[in-house]
Amino acid sequence: MTPFLLYIGRSSLYLALFYAFFLLVMRRTTFFRLNRILLLAGTLVCFLLPLLRLRTVEVPFLMVGPLTETASEPALTAGPSAASPFPYLELLYAIGFLAVLGWTAVAMVRMYRTIRKGAATRLDDGTRLVLTEADVPSFSWGRTIVMSRKDAETNPVIRLHEEAHIRQAHTLDILLFTAVTLVHWFNPLVWITLSELKLLHEYEADDAVLNHGIDATQYQLLLVRKAVGDKRFTLANGFQHAKLKNRIDMMLKSPSSGWKRLSWLAILPFLAGTMFLCNPVRAKVVSSDLSETVLSETAPAALPDTTKVVPFATVEVKPTFNGGEAIEFSKWVNENLKYPQAAKDAGVQGRVTLQFTVYPDGSVRDTKVLRGVNPDLDAEALRVVSASPDWTPGYVKGEPVKVTYTFPVIFKLSGEKTEPKTASIHVTGDANDVFIRGALADSVLFVLDGKPVNRKDVNLETIESIQVLKDEKAIEKYGEKARYGVVEFTSKKK
Repeated sequence: MTPFLLYIGRSSLYLALFYAFFLLVMRRTTFFRLNRILLLAGTLVCFLLPLLRLRTVEVPFLMVGPLTETASEPALTAGPSAASPFPYLELLYAIGFLAVLGWTAVAMVRMYRTIRKGAATRLDDGTRLVLTEADVPSFSWGRTIVMSRKDAETNPVIRLHEEAHIRQAHTLDILLFTAVTLVHWFNPLVWITLSELKLLHEYEADDAVLNHGIDATQYQLLLVRKAVGDKRFTLANGFQHAKLKNRIDMMLKSPSSGWKRLSWLAILPFLAGTMFLCNPVRAKVVSSDLSETVLSETAPAALPDTTKVVPFATVEVKPTFNGGEAIEFSKWVNENLKYPQAAKDAGVQGRVTLQFTVYPDGSVRDTKVLRGVNPDLDAEALRVVSASPDWTPGYVKGEPVKVTYTFPVIFKLSGEKTEPKTASIHVTGDANDVFIRGALADSVLFVLDGKPVNRKDVNLETIESIQVLKDEKAIEKYGEKARYGVVEFTSKKK
């Protein structure tokens, strides 16, 4: 999962918790303005919380044996098995985002078309009043009120209602929540809360109308008459936009106790608990075989040039790559790694263990091979890791420090028939001639009287015997250069 989708998932969890609390505890209170302000502020907080990373305790965990043999190692595979999976989640998210964006754009276009068709008048307070001959539902958007000419003449109270929406800047709330629905289109609680926010707008506007001295009973009868209407302008604040029964019930409801405002504080421990859940305790694995440790992390002391090593548990802020942890670097390497064709043809695979250091300026330096497999594979792993973009460095007491990683890269061929580890070497014929077949023919080691030579320099007429060594026997006698087989020539004694 990409860092962006991980952020979206975490912020969606915070929003779901926050909105569920509002819907269960505060939605039926009469604190219209307070609920509206905290609903908007809480939404912004929920977008910021995933960006805060708490310092978590690392619990030591003893692992007997080398870490390179454990399944938890974030190793990479290359070649056919290393291809990045198709981004189904990203594609699904993009489709949903574009669908909601299209629906929003259609609603905006329809609304502005209606506004352009009417006759506009600029009022003394800067509000623009647009009257239409068609019997459209009244609504407000920004500082514009749209009404049918009939409603403007027979029901002036509707204009008071829409002016209240404008004074309280309800359009800004709608724009903010429209952005929230675009980002979190998959979260049903976001859509439910958007509906509740519009209902809060209606409660505030209704309360403002009644405070003008309008008779509550007559106003409620007007709401009933206007209850059945066209709801085309779903983005705007409309006179009959919200649930009629809820609006009338709220007009008749006694004011909520002032002490109930403190109920909002109850959400704080829930959000704090969710933050700790999103920042779980991490286990620090300690191996009895330090020479084989994979992804071990050590940091020098606070001064960049010091040789004293500080235990990783004391690194207050770990280095990050592309906004994520070390696993994000593994993904980046996996995307940029290319299986050398020569090694692929030869069927060579295995683990290349590298070491590199993230410096205080974020650069990756001191990259070296600790344990290699094949010159081509070693060079490719070294090339990719050395080309790493800058990291965000680790910190101790506010000072950047060096952090050294031991990093494994596994080259593995899967789904293909691999070539043998040695060439096909045959000694045939009375002349003791040598025939070598296979992709590894050029890698066979030729030895004449104990010394490596070129095959073309060997005159078979001077050779007394030929011996072929393969696999472990060859490596044991001549080292890694004999991995693909050895042909030993012994000259005739003079």
